[in-house]
Amino acid sequence: MEKQLTIKHEQLSLAATLHYPHEGTEQAEENGKRPVVIICHGFVGSRIGVDRLFVKTARALAAQGSYVLRFDYGGCGESDGDYGALGFDSMIEQTRTMLDYVASCDCMDPARITLLGHSLGGAVALMTAVKDRRVKRLVLWSAVAYPFNDIVRIVGRQSYDEAHTKGHTDYVGYTLSPVFFDSLMEHQPFQAATRFSGDVLLVHGTSDDVIPVDYGFLYQKIFWTRSEGTCEKEIIFQANHTYSTHAHQQAAIQATINWLDHLDVQKQEWVNWSI
Repeated sequence: MEKQLTIKHEQLSLAATLHYPHEGTEQAEENGKRPVVIICHGFVGSRIGVDRLFVKTARALAAQGSYVLRFDYGGCGESDGDYGALGFDSMIEQTRTMLDYVASCDCMDPARITLLGHSLGGAVALMTAVKDRRVKRLVLWSAVAYPFNDIVRIVGRQSYDEAHTKGHTDYVGYTLSPVFFDSLMEHQPFQAATRFSGDVLLVHGTSDDVIPVDYGFLYQKIFWTRSEGTCEKEIIFQANHTYSTHAHQQAAIQATINWLDHLDVQKQEWVNWSI
């Protein structure tokens, strides 16, 4: 079952879709509660995803027993707002509003809250997790590591210069302001990564020509320096930035499902051993 929602964040009305876990998936239930995954889309994206990636992901995770909430950031998809005037900090706070929503639902397990972020959404998910301890697990698909440098490279230096000389620039129909670019400059996910103590899965494609696959290896090295939390990596051969073949989509989705299931099995084994 899927339910369309409108979730208020300050003056914004954010469009969201909640996927309910399928019946008969009792293995994901713990104390009457189910795990929940919040999907954070990327730069000028939407909760649908390129080639319906996030729809497919949410339905697959729900079939395995999780609640899944996917939403449009302000100014994207069906949400209110001006994306290019809101900035990175606003995206973090919008994500925290989604955390408020799932935390208010008695059927969702607060000990199994996962943020799944793609591209810029991966950087937002990481920075949200550093700031908000309700996030227990992170799944980063093709995650941005240098928000300012990576996004300026995507839109082009000329567009960035135009934003600062004229007050705005157009990128595929989105009006990006200096505030947007300045907010990207204020966040360094690589430096912040060690402050997240939960478990992490990194997924990246070898044919990603938008965000280098090297970022996945660098992120893993940083996460491995922590005293708490595990980090696993899945490199998908020839996958592009948006996993735009059926095989690559399924590889990313299945790697995520397997990792989450493994964490739940480990947790249950630990509980049994402790008893």
